[in-house]
Amino acid sequence: MSEKKTRPEIDLKRILASAKRLGVEMDEEKALQWLTAIIAAKTSSDVVVDSRTGIFGHTVSMLDFSPEELEYFRGIGKLVEFEDQPGIVETALALSGSAAQSKIQTFPGDSDYFERVNIKTDTREQACAILADLIRDKALATSSGPTYQLIEVKFGEYTFDTVRDGNLHRAGTPISWRVEEIEAKAFNAQTPDGAAVTIGWDEVAQHQGWCKLDWVIADPLRGQLSNASNMLDVTWEAPDGAITPLDGYLDPYFQEVYLQAESIPLFSKLAKHVSGDALDDYVRQLEKEVNKYLGQQPNYGKAAKRMYNIFRLTGRYEEAAYVRELFDEPTTALYQVWSLIRTIDDVMKDPGSIPHDVVLRQTDGLILTVVQSLEGDEEAEIVRYLLRLRGALDEENIDDRWKAHVATARAEVINLVNNFFHERLTAVPAIRTYIENVQVE
Repeated sequence: MSEKKTRPEIDLKRILASAKRLGVEMDEEKALQWLTAIIAAKTSSDVVVDSRTGIFGHTVSMLDFSPEELEYFRGIGKLVEFEDQPGIVETALALSGSAAQSKIQTFPGDSDYFERVNIKTDTREQACAILADLIRDKALATSSGPTYQLIEVKFGEYTFDTVRDGNLHRAGTPISWRVEEIEAKAFNAQTPDGAAVTIGWDEVAQHQGWCKLDWVIADPLRGQLSNASNMLDVTWEAPDGAITPLDGYLDPYFQEVYLQAESIPLFSKLAKHVSGDALDDYVRQLEKEVNKYLGQQPNYGKAAKRMYNIFRLTGRYEEAAYVRELFDEPTTALYQVWSLIRTIDDVMKDPGSIPHDVVLRQTDGLILTVVQSLEGDEEAEIVRYLLRLRGALDEENIDDRWKAHVATARAEVINLVNNFFHERLTAVPAIRTYIENVQVE
């Protein structure tokens, strides 16, 4: 995909005028500094290393990461990361998503990690078996603790249409595992015609597909909850040095910030095998996601985050400079509220070891965030729903009433988030045209 401009003329005045008209605070000096830096980055090395902190990543990604909370993210990283096994397993852990854009994402939704796992064995089958053991051991070792709780593991793909807990899962879709199922290495299900079947952990290992682990983290110092995830990109290295992605595709590195300089050798080895069309493929995938989040169940917050990544990687620097300012607006704190309501729901479904008072404090924090972000009727309405949610926390059982409170609160919050981003994105002609073009494709 060719860039919009090779040496873009930065029409900052036009963007500033749009921001002012829409009530978006935009620091002209900081915006110009970022624009200058990102243009310079296009002519520099593809990957840069911060010698002071040891972090590294794609040049453009590093511009948006602030090391202020690096130790916090490294601390969570110790929970979610997989450890090396000399001569067999080598890993490289990175931040991804909004956590990797901490300089601009003032209100990140989750702590998302991405880890490259390279397994050295004689055969692919052996690599798959080792991966199955790695994930199972990790899940059981981190299933529950004073400040964390494993929520779900995605491992393997259904090899045939399967009915589980009353829901139909098509062949080829990822399998979600609960802790007790991982421990048993199996769960019971049915075929669509009602025949009983057992899905085994070891039997799906050769079709491992999408590998991801999700936890709820309770931060005792901040008194807040958050979701933490680790998405794995697993490769098999044969004795002759050939690299094969176990899921058939080696992920690019355009949105990751790697946390340890010791990972550079593995990163460098794998980066050589990333497709020359990786940027084009990455942008096309992001545009599909933008289209999805503008669809029947819109989430303009998620769409805006992906548009920002597209704009900054394809030379639409003026649009990127504008969108990045939206993430710092007070109303965007509601996106974090929306995410944290889901986190509270995850904890309440399976309380585990997360202290109940942490959940209560988190709910109080959500109410305070709404009060600080909104005014008038909108504030009163959402606070009312959150107060109902808090009242239900003292009840022993999660019933339909609790589920209704969660669904209503999240719906009200995401509606405000959608209205905020929709109004401000479509008010800029270039972005409005881009959205229209994506929706047509």
